[in-house]
Amino acid sequence: MALTTLPDGPITLTNVTIPGCCLGRAEPLVRTDLSIAGGQIADAPQTPVDMAGAMVLPAFVDMHTHLDKGHIWPRSPNPDGTFMGALETVRADHAAWTPEDLRPRMEFSLTCAYAHGTRAIRTHLDSMNGQFKRSWPLFAELRGDWAGRIDLQAVCLISCEGFSRDGEFLQIADAVAEYGGVLGMVTYPVPDLRDRLLGFFEMAADRGLAADFHTDETMDASVETLRLIAETVIETGFDAPVTVGHCCSLSAQGEARALDTLDLVARAGLSVVSLPMCNLYLQDRQAGRTPRGRGITLVHEMKARGIPVSFASDNTRDPFYAYGDMDMLEVMRQATRIGHLDHSDADWPLAFAATPAAACGFAAPALSPGAPADLVIFNAREWTELFARPQSDRIVLRAGRAIDTTLPDYADLDHLMEPA
Repeated sequence: MALTTLPDGPITLTNVTIPGCCLGRAEPLVRTDLSIAGGQIADAPQTPVDMAGAMVLPAFVDMHTHLDKGHIWPRSPNPDGTFMGALETVRADHAAWTPEDLRPRMEFSLTCAYAHGTRAIRTHLDSMNGQFKRSWPLFAELRGDWAGRIDLQAVCLISCEGFSRDGEFLQIADAVAEYGGVLGMVTYPVPDLRDRLLGFFEMAADRGLAADFHTDETMDASVETLRLIAETVIETGFDAPVTVGHCCSLSAQGEARALDTLDLVARAGLSVVSLPMCNLYLQDRQAGRTPRGRGITLVHEMKARGIPVSFASDNTRDPFYAYGDMDMLEVMRQATRIGHLDHSDADWPLAFAATPAAACGFAAPALSPGAPADLVIFNAREWTELFARPQSDRIVLRAGRAIDTTLPDYADLDHLMEPA
């Protein structure tokens, strides 16, 4: 089977393969027909086009990215592949983060994501040391420029040690509210973290903001800020959406303690986003030693407790992850391999579209009549065919029309790649 360009008029894609969970059905995969008219999924048959079993997925939602860091690797590579190497390298690179530097790099990533079939993105934006004054206005411009192609949200990224009820964080929180963003923070075990979390949630509640944390991005089993976040949400009754990302240390903890923490996470109503590619790259990296830990969090145990679990791209060609192309199919493929999503629940495909959309408040991707015909069509009839090849010949439909899936050339960024 070879995919070809589809006609723009009303059509019925006959003989397509769709994950049953995307149709509200229990079967892993369903062979069916899918009609498109007026840019939407239709319930009436249209001109038939035989798809020979091609797999169809709803457009992706990528809920944890770092568009501002993207593609700086050529000028600022990680010197040793470690987490601290990444952190220090990015901090040094901040000197180059003007709007003239940020825009083309962020546009490059958005163009890749759009061509690969993503319709909504949440990005974290480094905001400390005055960076919010440059990055957030630019983000607002890009959000407007990309409206109708990719829905965009932003989260401020600060360290928990950078939190205070006044000073710069107060300015950052006000800017986040002004630009309709999400209040974010990286948590690690500082002595007064509980007080900082109480202040953080108070400021978020005062501004009507959701929260999103980078949490326990380490294989140190003693690090348990996820537990403290859940306890604080329960204690304060904070009722806006709360997302926690990474949660790597759970995988290194004793079973009883880790599962007890997950019971608290479920009680607190937190959503989790796992970043398997970046965690695999950074965690348990020691020179001359083969890594033992994958870094992925306890996604199966979370899902069994009703905790919403999503997967996302995280970093792209920057010191935290040297690779990536804003392709959620790659994330899906790697998450399946790293987290053993195969031989498991049949509804894991929701973790790459509907579940992250719900966690962020994006419009839910759907294949029901009346939903936008935002689809990704692959030359594969079952999961093993889908994940065995890059699927570079995929067709991406937006409002029922095939878009240009040409990817930008890395050479387009060469003028930005002088060392900072």
